[in-house]
Amino acid sequence: MAVTEARTSPLTPVLTKRWLSPTSWTLRTYEQLEGYTAVRKALHAHPDQVIELVKAAGLRGRGGAGFPSGVKWGFMPKEPVKPHYLVINADEGEPGTCKDVPLMMADPHSLIEGCIIAAYAMRANHCMIYVRGEALHCIRRLQHAVREAYQAGYLGRDILGSGFDLDIVVHAGAGAYICGEETALLDSLEGKRGQPRLKPPFPAAAGLYACPTTVNNVETIASVPYIVNGGSDWFRAMGTEKSPGPKIYSISGHVERPGQYEAPLGTTLRELLELAGGMKDGVPLKFWTPGGSSTPLFTADHLDVPLDFEGAAEAGSMLGTTAVMVFNETVSVPWAVMKWTQFYEHESCGKCTPCREGTFWLAQVLERMVEGRGTQEDIDTLLDVCDNILGRSFCALGDGAVSPITSGIKYFREEFLALCKQQTGEPALVGAAR
Repeated sequence: MAVTEARTSPLTPVLTKRWLSPTSWTLRTYEQLEGYTAVRKALHAHPDQVIELVKAAGLRGRGGAGFPSGVKWGFMPKEPVKPHYLVINADEGEPGTCKDVPLMMADPHSLIEGCIIAAYAMRANHCMIYVRGEALHCIRRLQHAVREAYQAGYLGRDILGSGFDLDIVVHAGAGAYICGEETALLDSLEGKRGQPRLKPPFPAAAGLYACPTTVNNVETIASVPYIVNGGSDWFRAMGTEKSPGPKIYSISGHVERPGQYEAPLGTTLRELLELAGGMKDGVPLKFWTPGGSSTPLFTADHLDVPLDFEGAAEAGSMLGTTAVMVFNETVSVPWAVMKWTQFYEHESCGKCTPCREGTFWLAQVLERMVEGRGTQEDIDTLLDVCDNILGRSFCALGDGAVSPITSGIKYFREEFLALCKQQTGEPALVGAAR
């Protein structure tokens, strides 16, 4: 227990250490604060040694799935027959998530340096950074940083005299949530409509332009230079045994100081609330999401759940993108669930029937219930539709869409019942404020 406490105590900032520096986004500031020192070390090592280092560090994907990054890199063929591609998923469309955009705004060169190291390890000479189209300022800042890196010799031909070539393209998406799914993102990059692909084949075998491709999240790749400089043991000294390293938690909602908080994996909401100044105006906590709206809800009883990949799963949810949305006792759970469901209905790509039709009917039923015109049978209908979507949709969007509904009914069934019509036929009053 003592080891766990030591690993999850507040740490000296790693990923966010440059964020408050004046002109932190410039190459000059980045180089003054140890920038581009890791790439020099990596380029002097064998690509397989870099992959083994990332495996030893236990770095797991920060985009939601938590797959071991070194293992993922190792899936790429060793001998390039076709071009290899590294694709950075910076779409960040999950409601409540806001960690990648501020990272790219404040410290874009950490992402670029991570891209160079990762591409070198996977024998990739092309890298695409797919940024959410609405994040216009972020796109411009990233494009400027890429130009600086080219001018300084960190990108292009024969990087730092190593013989390794790499080109980076910053691509602006068009605001589709579905393009956060890696294969839909690849279709969008190819100029097609963003829709998920059938797997297998997986991207490591046939991804962008049917070539070997690895798709990684921004925060994942930005962690790589620190691992190269600090070593695997240093990285594992933070977080938990199975989920090592630091993490950026996006805290929003009814807290005094919403924002981005870097803490070791395994930190609890109770600890995060202390960092964020506690509940706003002292109104008690009612429910919260550990990883965005596509993860099952938690309640005030889950304040001490370790927010790592294993801890969240054992408690019945998912770590996701660590988008911690906090709601106090003034919020109606059915209303919040309805708003999220309307989002998923709008963002469904329509490729598969369970998601396309299911999210439509879920939104219709919830809207009727929130208006006070529901029946007790509607609760069974909601759960039945959720059961027909979960595990049956083409991609994880369907699974994410049902998570707030099933968990909301599980923990707050009485609120849904309160919205049903009374015996007299009169509409029920909404029990909680919105």
